[in-house]
Amino acid sequence: MDISKLKGHVPDAVIAQIPEVMDKFQINTPLRLCHFLAQCGHESGNFKAVNENLNYGAKGLLGIFKKYFPTEAKALEYERKPEKIANLVYGGRMGNGPEASGDGYKYRGRGFIQLTGKDNYAAFDKVVAEDITANPDLVASKYPLLSAAWYWNSRNLNASADKGDTEAVVTEITKKVNGGTIGLPDRLKHFKEYLALLK
Repeated sequence: MDISKLKGHVPDAVIAQIPEVMDKFQINTPLRLCHFLAQCGHESGNFKAVNENLNYGAKGLLGIFKKYFPTEAKALEYERKPEKIANLVYGGRMGNGPEASGDGYKYRGRGFIQLTGKDNYAAFDKVVAEDITANPDLVASKYPLLSAAWYWNSRNLNASADKGDTEAVVTEITKKVNGGTIGLPDRLKHFKEYLALLK
């Protein structure tokens, strides 16, 4: 498989990280790689975002995180305060300490598939030399693709990708990555574009 054919469609810095991902997590067939890159490309806004944007206004908080912001007054209190929002929304779950611990913000989403929560950071920590739990920013700066591949592998998504190149397969993978089908048309577009280059 000639990954250089992705040049101009996927940033060079991302292409440079692909061999390690192929080797470490067996994302090593055109189907697997195209499905994987389509999800990463969508989740990161074409490989641009490596940190979760939590800069929500009150309206956004009421819509996205209604469970945590049952009233407009509460949403207004947290509006445009990403650190406070992350500590509330991610506090006390996914291995994070309570809101006051600051773990929610420390272990907010990073990488091309937004690795989130101390438990996930600690598990990813086992596949790299550095101490990711102590230095979570490395997920964004050094391992955006590898952390995404770790997540992909932890959800056994190579098996899903091996099912083929249909919209149903892209939908199945999207649900496992996203929890729903948000952005499905864009994910499909990316998938078809990459597959046309690599098959």
